[in-house]
Amino acid sequence: MICAFTGHRPQRFPWGGNEADPRCAALKALLRVKIREAAALGCRTFLCGMALGSDTYFAEAVLLERESSPALRLEAVLPCPEQALRWSKLDCDRHARLLAACDQVTVLEEAYSQGCMLRRNRAMVDRADVLISVYDGGGGGTGSTVDYARRRGLTLLPVWL
Repeated sequence: MICAFTGHRPQRFPWGGNEADPRCAALKALLRVKIREAAALGCRTFLCGMALGSDTYFAEAVLLERESSPALRLEAVLPCPEQALRWSKLDCDRHARLLAACDQVTVLEEAYSQGCMLRRNRAMVDRADVLISVYDGGGGGTGSTVDYARRRGLTLLPVWL
């Protein structure tokens, strides 16, 4: 079985990008719980879009869980090769380390184009049986991905902010 992930960027978090905030630590711990729940359902492959914020936390959580459950696989699903082109050096370095640790990296489009992030999200949902989401109930890409997964009948494991 396959588990996909969707979640908000740091701008949507009450703590912004401050990963030292206890609420961020709590989110990271809860992601590990949800990954274990998905694994208990039979998920072995975890798809991550590798964006800033929730995606990064999710990828790191899967890698931590993989240490004690080596059957778990992390697949990066990138919308395009230049996804991290405008990110800070620190974020680019973190992204590169995560990509290097992935079991597989899939790049969906040759170059950035309008809508490629949404198409990436839908491609992950189309392959998945389960969706873990970090979602505050609002709109945006995360909201549309959760709605799409619901319409497709995926098992939803939500983390509400």
